[in-house]
Amino acid sequence: MNTYSSKIDIATPARAEIIALLNQQLADTFDLYSQIKQAHWNVKGLQFIALHELFDTLASETVAYVDDLAERATALGGVAVGTARAVAGTSRLPEIAISGLRGEAALTALVERYAVVAASTRKAIETSASLGDAGTSDLFTGISRGLDKSLWFLEAHLQG
Repeated sequence: MNTYSSKIDIATPARAEIIALLNQQLADTFDLYSQIKQAHWNVKGLQFIALHELFDTLASETVAYVDDLAERATALGGVAVGTARAVAGTSRLPEIAISGLRGEAALTALVERYAVVAASTRKAIETSASLGDAGTSDLFTGISRGLDKSLWFLEAHLQG
């Protein structure tokens, strides 16, 4: 993918790698957002209202990460690739069930997906730092902290 010229002092080849990394994380995170909403809309069971509200809160947090990732890609002179079709073609997340999302099943599915995105975000911290982009590394660090906290909230429902 070509990049637009920029006075940001990161070499063009490194910027191109970072933009590709941001777009991959954008795809995974946007897919995570849509799967959280799927669980929010369709969760069933005795914990319905608590989970419905938790999932909505998590979705709001996650969509903010999506926006931050996309804007960083464009700030570096790239193009943010975030349409539903593009995301579907590149996300590394398994698809969540369309139906049968009883409380525990919904929680387990989201825990699995959060774990995937959290792990790849930690790897993205290292990769962007190794390419000389402390700003993107810092962005990923903040997202990583948020994903880990959300993962804790989800896992706490399944423990004990």
